[in-house]
Amino acid sequence: MSNQAAVLYAPHDIRLEERSQPQPGPKEVLVEIKAVGVCGSDVHYYEHGRIGSFIVNQPLILGHESAGVIVAVGEGVSLGRVGQRVTIEPGIPCRVCRECRHGNYNLCQNVRFFGTPPIDGAFTNYVTIPDDFAYALSDSMSFEEGALIEPLSVGLWACRKAGLRGGDRVLVTGAGPIGIVSLKVAIALGAAEVIVTDVFPERLEIARKQGATRTVNVAKESLTSLGLDADALIECSGNNQALKDGLRSLRPAGRAVVVGMGPGEEASIPLSFLQNNEIVLTGIFRYANTYQDAIAMVASGRIDLKSLVTSTYKLEETEAALQAAKNDPTNIKPVVVP
Repeated sequence: MSNQAAVLYAPHDIRLEERSQPQPGPKEVLVEIKAVGVCGSDVHYYEHGRIGSFIVNQPLILGHESAGVIVAVGEGVSLGRVGQRVTIEPGIPCRVCRECRHGNYNLCQNVRFFGTPPIDGAFTNYVTIPDDFAYALSDSMSFEEGALIEPLSVGLWACRKAGLRGGDRVLVTGAGPIGIVSLKVAIALGAAEVIVTDVFPERLEIARKQGATRTVNVAKESLTSLGLDADALIECSGNNQALKDGLRSLRPAGRAVVVGMGPGEEASIPLSFLQNNEIVLTGIFRYANTYQDAIAMVASGRIDLKSLVTSTYKLEETEAALQAAKNDPTNIKPVVVP
């Protein structure tokens, strides 16, 4: 079987090439990839060749939002899984370190994450994955929806960390893909109001169509002047000013979750405001134990992912897919279909 891959050699240098067919080892499955979502991190590697300390020093296959069909299984895996439609959780932990044993496997220091140097990702025809990290899709779900279970998991984890309760007023700063899925999860969990901010009118219009109660263009209107008194902040932009203004928009005892990653390792926050109002501030790193719940939310109709897919590309068009969102802010989620 042919196994082609879109390989990143350097910034703005994607090459389509033939790779050897991977073989599933013990407790692994071989998945034929049917859809891969383009993430902001993929675009960042394509544009800059690195994210922080993760540097592309050798040819790398990007892509970690993926779904497909199991076509072969390794030793110890039921043959009944062959032919099963699955979504792939792309971060494989070591399973034996302290964090893994405490259930925080997303914080495993030895995790092998698709499309993160030096681990190859899913812009290819075939990948292998541990059996328990390939989750069965509902028959009602498309492969594109299956691929987007990964970013949906980020939104679900963020909302869990924010301790969302029914009736909450939620502020989401940043109307990119993660901001939009966080909006969707907040609504599904019973938020009474979700306010979304951004600087692009096109993104704010998408947020309104996806259910935002209110949108704010912070390039034209000061967030802190609105007196939002929100119960929870989910910061998805990676912008320090958005974080500071978002924190000041919380009610006393509010909760804030930092999702977006900015370019620097440090940021400033209004510490006295946090202390005087007992604001709870935390970050998230990916997610843990979210996939089954995310699949159920989509399969039950509580969350619609189809509307997020704004364009599709063939594997040989991967470079165009990586450029799509930059060229068009309304192109929220390009998907590569190998």
